[in-house]
Amino acid sequence: MPTTKLPTHAIIMAGGRGTRFWPRSRTRTPKQLLNIVGETTMLEQTVFRLRPLIPPDHIWTVTNAEQAEEVKKQLPAPAKKRVLSEPLGRNTAAAIALAAIHVRHAEKNCDAVLAVLPADHYIAQPDKYRKIVSAALELARTADRIVVLGIPPTRPDTGFGYIERMGEASHSQGLPVFAVKRFTEKPRQALAQEYLDSGKYEWNAGMFFWRISTFLDNLKKYVPKTVGALEDLAKHIGKSSYAAKLKKLYPQLENISVDYALLEPATRDQSTPQVYVIPAQIGWSDIGSWAAVYELLAKAPEENVLAGPGHVVDGKGNFLWSPKKFIAAIGVRDLVVVETPDAILVVPRDRAQDVSQLVKFFESQKLKSLL
Repeated sequence: MPTTKLPTHAIIMAGGRGTRFWPRSRTRTPKQLLNIVGETTMLEQTVFRLRPLIPPDHIWTVTNAEQAEEVKKQLPAPAKKRVLSEPLGRNTAAAIALAAIHVRHAEKNCDAVLAVLPADHYIAQPDKYRKIVSAALELARTADRIVVLGIPPTRPDTGFGYIERMGEASHSQGLPVFAVKRFTEKPRQALAQEYLDSGKYEWNAGMFFWRISTFLDNLKKYVPKTVGALEDLAKHIGKSSYAAKLKKLYPQLENISVDYALLEPATRDQSTPQVYVIPAQIGWSDIGSWAAVYELLAKAPEENVLAGPGHVVDGKGNFLWSPKKFIAAIGVRDLVVVETPDAILVVPRDRAQDVSQLVKFFESQKLKSLL
């Protein structure tokens, strides 16, 4: 099939729990299914951004059994039929591969170009994002090319993986494209500062583009056990035996991220670059905590942000979320307060990352009503 005729599909990764957004984020309604920033949910925003690049019946969402029904409620009608439920989490390499074999089956075992995207990221410039995604898809139509979007770093952040560029830029649809030298782990502070100062690194935002054949061929090279099991499963797609086969095979898959399984190994041979990065300055945030939400919503330094009725006297830099109850605060600074019908969170903004520790405590104490 000529590469220009290859169909395009999107795979949205929507199986995370978002534990740092407790008490709003729960097992059945995690971060991506909530309106964390804006009126619509993170998943709805992700799907809407893809219009008009990818039709709804070409949008696949990978989630888990606990979240599948709520995911379907938030998708356009044609995409509801494209929800794939994992019987248990085996990390991103397995989840993407599961979707890839389903897309291939839907295309009658022909190739297609895939956009792999997280469900829970915020993008302030959707028009520019679509232009970059279009360029990435065009670049990925060539066999053996792996394309990633890289976010130009704005600070020496130790919470992200980094992508090191090499060589001079080429172009796709007028946008600069660089060969990737390597993917790096989350660095220490000093090293993150070196990366920022060099101007040669981007943050890895987890947005990938490739042909099904390119992805599966590479995955077979590096994690053959996973591909072998899923190729066995592929024979059962559309049959009554599928659910039982999925439940039996899925625990056998390697529990590994796509970064470790494919992207890092693919950059080791520098003689023939295979991985490319397009810098994407699109107002991106992974919205990793309540503190990140405050930073997005605050229009001025030390502004109080109230999501609901309330009033602050002699206080600065607070994020107060209570859609129905009035919050009154006096003399407090840099706090996060989040109220739900059964719980209230109070945490300093600079400790917002630690909210996930509460969830671990609830799990250890088997406090299911709070999960």
